[in-house]
Amino acid sequence: MRFLPALTRVAALGAAAVLATTALTACGDDASTDTAANPYGLAQAGVLRAGTLTDAPPNVYLKDGKFTGFDNDLLTAVAGKLGLTVEFVGTDFSALLSQVNNHKFDVGSSSITITEARRKTVDFGNGYDFGYFGLDVPAGSPITGFDQLAGKRVVVVQGTVQDDYATGKQLDPVRVPDYNGAINQLKAGTADAWIAPAEIGEKSAADSNGKITVAAKQLSPAPTAYAVAKGSDKLREALNKGLDEVIADGTWSRLQAQYYPGRPIPADFTPGSGTVAAPSASAVPSASAVPSASAVPSASAVPSASAAS
Repeated sequence: MRFLPALTRVAALGAAAVLATTALTACGDDASTDTAANPYGLAQAGVLRAGTLTDAPPNVYLKDGKFTGFDNDLLTAVAGKLGLTVEFVGTDFSALLSQVNNHKFDVGSSSITITEARRKTVDFGNGYDFGYFGLDVPAGSPITGFDQLAGKRVVVVQGTVQDDYATGKQLDPVRVPDYNGAINQLKAGTADAWIAPAEIGEKSAADSNGKITVAAKQLSPAPTAYAVAKGSDKLREALNKGLDEVIADGTWSRLQAQYYPGRPIPADFTPGSGTVAAPSASAVPSASAVPSASAVPSASAVPSASAAS
């Protein structure tokens, strides 16, 4: 009879082991289910949370309370190919990449030019657009080119590729947090020139009642792409796949024609992976046949160059 307590202890240990194994199996099942429901590791399954800007038309901006622009409408179409909806959130460009890498946003959408310095903070998908630098100056300025900026007071938006350019040229630029700040510097006469994304500079000049003019433009050195957090390979690969699909079905070409009418595409630029051909604008579906974040401006309402931030 003395061995009964020992048997009881053995039985208790055996039951505990069974419970532990069951718990581990259940946890494994939950993890498996989570991965299946959220294969891209998004903050919210099924929703692509995108950090973007509010004041950089025609690429990214607010219109009638909705986020739109070439980059955002294209991202909406790409997400649709993946069965995702997009939630756009406005932010400052200077904070965008760190916010993406900290997973505040799943993706950054703001005509982000790929640079080696930025690759240290985020990963990039395949390039989807190219862009130009613009040089805006106050009306009546003698400045006519980028080679005349030495010793001048040059304003840039902090953290943009224009900031990188000005810094690399040792221009000691004045940095402001947003595009409105740069425009105000020119209007107030506290800056001699603004190195801007070309189409934003063109629109700003057109809206300035003659106070600002565009002195020059030049092609940006690298393509623009969506940014994701370091190591988000499944999301990056999915976005690349979706981008190729919207290139193949004509969405990319249609949005190019809508937002940048008449803009020539450089001979050495190919959007996406380069494995699919983009149809000509005349061969793509009408605007009503393609998803959009909001209504797209008419051809007469948008400038002909594109941005690079």
